[in-house]
Amino acid sequence: MTSADVARESGVSRTTVSYVLNAKDGVVITDATRQRVLDAAARLGYTPSAAARTLRSGRSDLVLCVLPDWTVGPVIDTLIDHLTTALAEHGLSVLVHSGRGKGSLADLWRAVTPCAVLGLAPFDEADTHAMRQAGIPVVGTALDEDPHPEIFSVPQADIGGLQVEHLAERGHRVLAYAAPSDDRLAAFADRRLAGARAVCERLGLPEPRVAPVDLDVASAVAAVRQWRSGDDPVTAVAAYNDEVALAVLAGLRAEGLRVPDDVAVIGVDDISAARLAAPALTTVWQAIDAQASYLAASVLTALGLAHDPPQRTSDVFHVVQREST
Repeated sequence: MTSADVARESGVSRTTVSYVLNAKDGVVITDATRQRVLDAAARLGYTPSAAARTLRSGRSDLVLCVLPDWTVGPVIDTLIDHLTTALAEHGLSVLVHSGRGKGSLADLWRAVTPCAVLGLAPFDEADTHAMRQAGIPVVGTALDEDPHPEIFSVPQADIGGLQVEHLAERGHRVLAYAAPSDDRLAAFADRRLAGARAVCERLGLPEPRVAPVDLDVASAVAAVRQWRSGDDPVTAVAAYNDEVALAVLAGLRAEGLRVPDDVAVIGVDDISAARLAAPALTTVWQAIDAQASYLAASVLTALGLAHDPPQRTSDVFHVVQREST
């Protein structure tokens, strides 16, 4: 169906149809005519052409969000939800692309012609240069400290270090690190573990004992037995995230150990289940909503839809202490 079909069905000109369907300002059209056009469009199932709208406005209304080959859990879900809501208020839609496919990024952005591209991890320099040459703004995030003002960075090493500092302040000296078993999380896990090791070294503590923990009791029990063996058993565990920490809690219960009396546990992310655990899980909260707001504001500023520069938050993450430590 085309606008010509809508014009014939409603008995008005194509120009009038265009004014109505595109909500043209400054044009006097009676309410009865406007409703007749809208009713005709609905009966015919007419949908405006995205390609035509792009040609008319000079840009599309699509923001391409490129998600690396990560597992998608509560944190990514929350980030995308906040981002989608913030951009929708300005008539922009978010298309999320997973990096699991083998197609090139260049083929993707050329095919969908987005108005902006948002990366949840740094892009290759050549890709960034090509997109900007094509007039497509590029907004990104980083897992390490980044000197570029347009990059929102959440240093993952600092998260691991914060976990160790919290446990050390409570008198723990022999620590373990519960790592994820999924290799797709290495970009986060390796940095968090490096931060935990660095703080242990700075505080004069032994290096944390590392073991992978699947999200099942048997895997957690095996890790707990490894950590508690020998003359100097582990008394506190820093887990990669809350899901891994919940598995550790299950493993400790299966071994008859008390939390935090025998072993303290701290996670990352502050998911809803962390508050419902028994005991309630201490965790590192991250400013996901602030990150999403910053990224959305960066996109809007790059597109000229916002005049104020995005505002950074000083509180990117902090410990939420509960009964598990």
